[in-house]
Amino acid sequence: MSPDPTAQGLGPAQEPAPRELLIVEDDAAFARTLTRSFERRGYLVRNATDLGEVDALLREHSPGFAVVDLKLAGGDSGLACVQALHAHDPDMLIVVLTGYASIATAVEAIKLGACHYLAKPSNTDDIEAAFGRAGGDATVELTERQTSIKTLEWERIHEMLAETDFNISETARRLGMHRRTLARKLGKHRVK
Repeated sequence: MSPDPTAQGLGPAQEPAPRELLIVEDDAAFARTLTRSFERRGYLVRNATDLGEVDALLREHSPGFAVVDLKLAGGDSGLACVQALHAHDPDMLIVVLTGYASIATAVEAIKLGACHYLAKPSNTDDIEAAFGRAGGDATVELTERQTSIKTLEWERIHEMLAETDFNISETARRLGMHRRTLARKLGKHRVK
């Protein structure tokens, strides 16, 4: 039987520190929903809406978990946030959450330090499960995928968006299309 720390004058037994989570999301309603849900699961949640707020928060706190939206207010890229968070703490578990999912941005997010990449709509269960699958799974079944022209176009658009740091006008210019056409294509395929 292990000795009771209070009986030896060591003070009360230490309770485990709460899991600290940073949510970087510019959609206030979605951020509130995620915050409440994670708090019910025992997380201490902090919120930021852009890279500046993330930098300020990291000066005082060191969360072990982060959920980062790919496209943030003020034109900030969630990829830049992932990079800053990973530089602050390489052991932080970072999940990127986006309504603009693409292979190009998924690859970049993982290379910059994210442990997982989820397309919206994803809920708290999905995000928490992603934190637990940070190591990868070599047993995932490989399947053949037929690629359509629309899928190739979608992936090329998102590859260019990542290259231009999500600047719609510059992406449209590089792709040789009108800005409104690109905005319409993005709006049509956006998953909310």
